[in-house]
Amino acid sequence: MTTVFINARIFDGAGGEPFAGEVRVEGDRVTQVAAGSGQVNREGAEVVDAAGKTLLPGLIEAHAHLSWPSSVDRLIPTMELPAEEHLLVTAHNAKTLLDAGFTSAYSAGSLGGRFEIALRAEINGGWLPGPRLRASCIERAPEGDVAVPDVHDPDDHGRGPEAVRAYVRKWAANGVDTIKFLLSSDDAFVPGGSHQLLYTDEEVKAAGEQARESGVWLACHAHAAASVKQAVQNGFRAIYHCTHADEEALDLLEEAKDRVFVAPAVGVVYTGAYEAAQFGMDATVIAEKGMLETLERWSTVIPEMRRRGIRVLPGGDYGFPWNPNGANARDLQYFVELYGFSPAEALRAATMYGGQLMGMGDELGLVREGYLADLLLVDGDPLQDIGIMRDRDRITHIMQGGRFHKRPRREELESLLALEHQSVHA
Repeated sequence: MTTVFINARIFDGAGGEPFAGEVRVEGDRVTQVAAGSGQVNREGAEVVDAAGKTLLPGLIEAHAHLSWPSSVDRLIPTMELPAEEHLLVTAHNAKTLLDAGFTSAYSAGSLGGRFEIALRAEINGGWLPGPRLRASCIERAPEGDVAVPDVHDPDDHGRGPEAVRAYVRKWAANGVDTIKFLLSSDDAFVPGGSHQLLYTDEEVKAAGEQARESGVWLACHAHAAASVKQAVQNGFRAIYHCTHADEEALDLLEEAKDRVFVAPAVGVVYTGAYEAAQFGMDATVIAEKGMLETLERWSTVIPEMRRRGIRVLPGGDYGFPWNPNGANARDLQYFVELYGFSPAEALRAATMYGGQLMGMGDELGLVREGYLADLLLVDGDPLQDIGIMRDRDRITHIMQGGRFHKRPRREELESLLALEHQSVHA
């Protein structure tokens, strides 16, 4: 399949100014980009007139929870479902995320051990729609901790370095890409939990060593400053939250900025604090869970990480009833309105930096020749109003790997008629 986009306003993902231009896609790759009055080769291509719409890379979710049940299409007021229903809901959420313009996702943990391994295979095979997926397993908290839900196998969550190594070996052998540890607790689990460490230094060191030996990445839930330090010092790739990062933790993150990624998960906290009254989040609950304090702390930490050049990515723990899967582009708006990012910086974080997080920075997250053709066409200018990325109707075209997941029905029918005409006259 060959497609040419003309009359587009191109934001290439690198953070610079958008430019008028054209893009040619052959197979699953971008093969030509022309700026200004330049033209790409139209031979053998279906031409899509962007009519001034913004063409940009597909968005990349850095903190995906596809098995967290709720989506914008369907609110589910529980985290515990029978396995069969839960796997189907997870597959539905994958499609919902793609419908919202997120063509790739980096998992921050699953509620089913092999859910994402199976889902990744179905997506890669073209059997189910969903984002390119870096799959994970169940998040690991040590035995006896309140963060360990009933779906966990308690034998997987023993204490001590050897138990940690065994967990990493087991899920690496199952084929996950990334394994998430809850290095700190959370105020949502227990008052003051965000300051509490769940693992010893020896256990975290064992996790890092075994992950390198087994060839998998590590991610972590890390609110406490000491947990952030544990993560950086032991080779964790994705560090979530970083709420209480102190000067030493920030220095370590800055020293490691070429290999680590941070996704604070603003969405779940902001919506919990301000939009979740109907789900029982009254002032008492909000205070118990420390939501306003977290937002206040982030108002210092997130801009400081940005200033230091640490890669801070959107991704906000979506999948709760008040923060459902498919609403993920909210985080882009929060980055701009709460933490001083420009729209271009927020989009760069969700595209170029996202491709780097996926381990595909040389082929994903930019509109460049040779890159995978994961592209969005947006009716409007998100560099002037980042909020339009939240409107699925404004995303008129979604292309993944050179194939359209979404396009106007009229255009789709015209394309089919053209193909039929070509086959008749071949």
